[in-house]
Amino acid sequence: MASVIEKSIRTVVTKAVGALAGMNRKRMPKLNAGNPYLIGLNQPMTEEKTIDSLIVVGEIPRQLDGRYMRIGPNPVSAPDPNSYHWFTGEGMAHGVRIKNGTALWYRNRWIRSNIVSKSLGEEPALGARNLRADNANTNIIGIDGRTFAIVEAGAFPVELEDGLDTLKHNPFDDTLGGSFSAHPHLDSATGERHAICYDAMSQDQVWHVVLDSNAQVIRREAIAVDGGPSIHDCAITKTYVLVFDLPVTFSMKSVLAGHRFPYKWDSDHSARVGLCPRKGSGKDTIWCDVDPCYVFHTANAYEEANGNVVVDVVAHETMFANSAIGPDSKRSRLERWTIDAKTQSVQRKVLHDHNQEFPRVNENYSCKLTRYIYSVALAMDANDEILSRPGTELFKHDVQCGEVQVRDFGANRHPGEFVFVADESAEEQGEDVGWLMGFVVDLESQSTELVILDAKDFCGEPQAQIHIPHCIPGGFHGNWV
Repeated sequence: MASVIEKSIRTVVTKAVGALAGMNRKRMPKLNAGNPYLIGLNQPMTEEKTIDSLIVVGEIPRQLDGRYMRIGPNPVSAPDPNSYHWFTGEGMAHGVRIKNGTALWYRNRWIRSNIVSKSLGEEPALGARNLRADNANTNIIGIDGRTFAIVEAGAFPVELEDGLDTLKHNPFDDTLGGSFSAHPHLDSATGERHAICYDAMSQDQVWHVVLDSNAQVIRREAIAVDGGPSIHDCAITKTYVLVFDLPVTFSMKSVLAGHRFPYKWDSDHSARVGLCPRKGSGKDTIWCDVDPCYVFHTANAYEEANGNVVVDVVAHETMFANSAIGPDSKRSRLERWTIDAKTQSVQRKVLHDHNQEFPRVNENYSCKLTRYIYSVALAMDANDEILSRPGTELFKHDVQCGEVQVRDFGANRHPGEFVFVADESAEEQGEDVGWLMGFVVDLESQSTELVILDAKDFCGEPQAQIHIPHCIPGGFHGNWV
């Protein structure tokens, strides 16, 4: 009986909070310059397209057989620009199918959340929902021949068919048992994917979740925290999963004020990194203090012979300190953190002092010493909303010798996250033997190219440029499958 009463009270309170938040949302002040996540590079698409004939400049490597896919927020109907938060837009997946040196198609499809299905006049998509939300807009991955759109903080994964149409909302064949993450990290040695998952309704714990190579959850281990931290990414070594418990936490004040994304910078929340044993108890997590900052994304991590853990991250000075519509840090840097479990301390070293994001590596080198990191430049003159001000450059970091190669795509041409694709057929293997691929949006011509680069000849002519005759909105993450 107690559980029934508790659920009833929670329902009443949730409705009351929602009503108050809705009223306050309508009273939000007008944005004088407009919402940067609804205009320019982030202008949403208004329809789904299928393009079967794509112009290609150069030659697509014939070894490539698969799909490049990327996902991001794309409201299905015009939202109120004064209250719209970039992270909450309905998910839209984009994909290009490549085979035998040919680009077979480009497609974009909304992920069928209940809001999308209703707006498009469709029946709701099949599958279970995790109560509060069913929008997946942050990453898109392939596991064992299946495709999943994924997100953090509560909503379940959404399984897609090869052509990106929604099959069903699917918590990994009912093995998940709770929220997932936007960033599961693949251990190339085991085929397992490790994630740190949080839920907006749980303030006192997060979970280490492990998927096997068949997309089945084989571990969901609770880790105690305080204050409901937002943990966007993690990192793994052979022994540990890294938990970034940093000063961005759930804010009920933001909820009541009507903010769509209820996480804010919390200067009273201690910054720390946890080393949770991959096969042990969450209670055995070793917590190591770090200077306050926020990390969206990690590149890679490994263990040194002396037991220290090294992880490369993009670190922001603060995050969500003022803005209610998107990321608002003014500075981000590529850093190397050396974590000493014995002294429970973290030493930070700046590798590249330029605003940047979306670091990626050759995932065949996960849990190993990595030499090369690829990341996307952000503008250096942004006063706020840093991720709404992309640069035109792509970086290749050689962290062994400290060299940074810069590829500039030119004025009004903005790259998104580029992913590394290993050339498994090459006679001589190496960490940068393969290709980099990602979307580059040309705001002047209002078009997009899927650019394929030889990773070793980073600043040379592209291997291929696949032309897409419209702007693809600046999104979040993607992968080659």
